[in-house]
Amino acid sequence: MDVSRIFRKRFYPKECIELSADEQLFAGDYVLITSWKTLRPKKELAMGTSLYLPEDGLKISRFLRADGSLLYWYCDIISAEPHEGGGTTFTDLLVDVVVYPDGEMQVWDLGEAGDVFARGDIPAELLTEALRKTDRLLRIIYRGSFVKLQKVLTDAENGIFPAADATLADLLA
Repeated sequence: MDVSRIFRKRFYPKECIELSADEQLFAGDYVLITSWKTLRPKKELAMGTSLYLPEDGLKISRFLRADGSLLYWYCDIISAEPHEGGGTTFTDLLVDVVVYPDGEMQVWDLGEAGDVFARGDIPAELLTEALRKTDRLLRIIYRGSFVKLQKVLTDAENGIFPAADATLADLLA
């Protein structure tokens, strides 16, 4: 995975932007961890860290307030492909899972995914992939294993990183 440059592509709103301000904390064979500040300032959300697992179609982010306190865990369902000119494009496949500090969980943007599909802006194959990846993530959460992925990010914020060849299976072991 070439992470010399990383891009975020979205179907809604339609955009593809380089995340040039994101700081890469760790880049392994199957894992990328970044630290970032919001692109568009929001009242509560100021910054965060993200764990990219492109082989598994997941991006787990720790959303933080300006004071560094946890707002919630935001899980994007993604696909990854090489970017023309170098780097990797991470495409947001619309469906998101949010886990709050108290353990409450919500699935977001299913209606938006349906609307984007109905307009013909996302192929059926990608939407099917998004639903399968969401199912896998929900199974990880329901099993109680999501805490292991949360720990990867909190460890990274303290300079502790997984092995260079770590996979999702390794992180969940």
